Amino acid sequence: MPRLILLNKPFDTICQFSASPPHATLADWVPVAGVYPAGRLDTDSEGMVLLTDHGPLQHAIAHPAAKAPKTYWVQVEGTPEAEQLEQLRQGVDLGDFVTQPASVRILPEPELWPRQPPVRFRKTVPTHWLEIIISEGKNRQVRRMTAAVGLPTLRLVRASMGEHVLEGLLPGQWRRLHRKLCVV
Repeated sequence: MPRLILLNKPFDTICQFSASPPHATLADWVPVAGVYPAGRLDTDSEGMVLLTDHGPLQHAIAHPAAKAPKTYWVQVEGTPEAEQLEQLRQGVDLGDFVTQPASVRILPEPELWPRQPPVRFRKTVPTHWLEIIISEGKNRQVRRMTAAVGLPTLRLVRASMGEHVLEGLLPGQWRRLHRKLCVV
């Protein structure tokens, strides 16, 4: 049976197993041989990463055709205006591509672990949290989307992928998912 592992990837961990100083790698957190990430999460992002030892499952999870919804909790700099949220919902022109429409809502500050190092704090600039759900996952897409509408991302946490949710795991913790061959 294929192995499927859910990891809460800590901030400043690169999404690979081979050494990449000065960053931690997945090998620093998951002492399981033969598994690989199904999709990626930027070094400066936190949260859910799925790992598997089954190539077809890895492909099914990571391939854009899967269209599995990915939920991100995003702390942005500034106060979101209705027009900015609507831009995110309609799709954002990022220059090299236009994003698919996203589901977006203002989120009460989620109960998360402290980030090390902490997110910068500026007394004169408010921050807010958004929940953004997309089914794409191009390089730095959520960060680029929020920046394009004037809401730079300060912290980004992937909270779920498809039916799988992060809850109950602190950064660096992981658990095996006990399912027959499944797709997110």
